[in-house]
Amino acid sequence: MTASNKNFASDNVVGASIGILTAIAAANGGAQPSYGADDWSQRVERRLREVFETDLDVLLVATGSAANALSLAALAPPWGGVLCHEESHINNDECGAPEFYSGGRLLTLAGAGAKLDPTQLRTHSLAKIGDVHCTQPTCVSLSQVTELGSVYSLDELRTIGAVCRERKFRLHMDGARFANALAALGCTPAEMTWKAGVDVLSFGATKNGALAAEAIVVFDRSLTQELAYRRKRGGHLLSKMRLVAAQMDAYLAEDLWLRNARHANAMAQRLAGGLRGVTGVSVHEGGDANILFCTLPQRISDGLHAQGFHFYGDRWGPGVVRLVTSFATQAADVDALIAAAQRLGSS
Repeated sequence: MTASNKNFASDNVVGASIGILTAIAAANGGAQPSYGADDWSQRVERRLREVFETDLDVLLVATGSAANALSLAALAPPWGGVLCHEESHINNDECGAPEFYSGGRLLTLAGAGAKLDPTQLRTHSLAKIGDVHCTQPTCVSLSQVTELGSVYSLDELRTIGAVCRERKFRLHMDGARFANALAALGCTPAEMTWKAGVDVLSFGATKNGALAAEAIVVFDRSLTQELAYRRKRGGHLLSKMRLVAAQMDAYLAEDLWLRNARHANAMAQRLAGGLRGVTGVSVHEGGDANILFCTLPQRISDGLHAQGFHFYGDRWGPGVVRLVTSFATQAADVDALIAAAQRLGSS
């Protein structure tokens, strides 16, 4: 077993699906119009309209940070605030990019499982409205899957969407692991987005098998022109966009995105089931998709690291570690970690 088979630090640590690499190679030949006017980009837009069962616009970018930051810049003016969870990726892991692109501020809220609490959201959305001295809340951003591995239910999404409509806020979804959440809920993409009130979605593919491909999916099409200008001005309109579009096209074709996500989720559930039987290990609730949090005794954590297993720890509290599975994780990889933990737990 190679070191990469033991790496549970992130779903970013593995490469791309073979089908996506093949698609890039196939798109590489010949000449095509630049800047998104190519055949692949047009096909991706048609595919996503079918997937989401509605008219929409698509702006392809290479990173999730770009998708999030550009989306929020179009939703929040320079004096505006984005209401988001304090544990959200946009708040903790994007180096201030959303604020850099929009000029506005992130206004953070608490909530169990890294989910926004609708009651808090309703209360804080009224804070200092109309006070010229203060940042004005103007939109909401939520993560599906959250940074703690939990998934919003459809009822939770609808409730947040209702608060946004009540307050006349637009709603953004950070869907870096959108496919994993969809597979966990077993619903339709439409139910999890625009039918629940989502206006703009950062549709992730990179963590689930793409090389570097994300999509800004615009359900409120009145935002599209501004987003197009912001993408260009921000340096994210790629001239050879067909090589990004080819990835997204292959990702959506023959349900590769869902097959990859279902596999990753199944490996996380296999891991959770095995670790629950290890003495001293506590598996946290909320591992609904492909992210699992556990509390490990120090001897088990140290022993696993010594044996070449990789995962993050300590950021979330003493002994708390994060284990992430991917489309490339194999049952044998999971079973090897469980067996090693069992040996360490019984020693």
